[in-house]
Amino acid sequence: MTFALYEKSGRVATVTLNRPESRNAIATQADCDDLTAALWRANDDPEINAVILTGAGAAFCAGGDLKAIRERTGIGPRATPDGTRANYRRGVHSIIKALAEIEVATIAAINGHAIGLGLDIGVICDMRIAAASAKMASSFVKVGIIPGDGGAWILTNAIGASAAAELLLTGDTIDAEEARRVGLVSRVVADDQLMAEARKLAERIAVNPPRTVRLTKRLLREAQHSRLHDVLELSAAFQALAHETADHKEAVDAFTAKRAPKFTGA
Repeated sequence: MTFALYEKSGRVATVTLNRPESRNAIATQADCDDLTAALWRANDDPEINAVILTGAGAAFCAGGDLKAIRERTGIGPRATPDGTRANYRRGVHSIIKALAEIEVATIAAINGHAIGLGLDIGVICDMRIAAASAKMASSFVKVGIIPGDGGAWILTNAIGASAAAELLLTGDTIDAEEARRVGLVSRVVADDQLMAEARKLAERIAVNPPRTVRLTKRLLREAQHSRLHDVLELSAAFQALAHETADHKEAVDAFTAKRAPKFTGA
């Protein structure tokens, strides 16, 4: 069964983690490959401006599959520490890197439990909306491991060092409203409105010029770890590219003529 379902509608792609019987836990390297491939598929489609990432059933993602971890058959430990390190780098890290590097906008629609790796996959998305019933935890410490998926960086960048430390060192589970309060998500909506609200947000992004959306997304990512001087230089370079696009000319012409623009991605 395909772990990551892919659906395209207009300029929006929806990627759905599809193992509801295990709360969409990530069990195998094939699961990692499947999700990574779906994300890059969206990125490589010039018609796509935004991706919604969500889970099938009652959960977003329960993280790593503990049964596979215990049996050393999945995404975690192997026979030796070197083997384990290589396993993480090949599998789990490929998902995180894809979410960090793709140039289309990403929206996590967190429809239920987002635990451990599942939380970090959601939080590294550009925007996060949670269903009212969602629960979240960075619970690695509860099972005697650390966030091997880069969660220490992901959470610190999202909510600051102190709030991230509290989540990581306690392993506590929080509800959607607390997640909104600390900045893990920007909005909490009724369960039955989650995908509709995520779609509305995606559509607000998707109506904009595709190349400009991607340049802006890349600039946002680079700004997370760059000096102002470097961001200014990159901004000038990206702006030089944007000024030469047909969509920029169309946007200016449409504004001047007081009509709706028609963007082509050129």
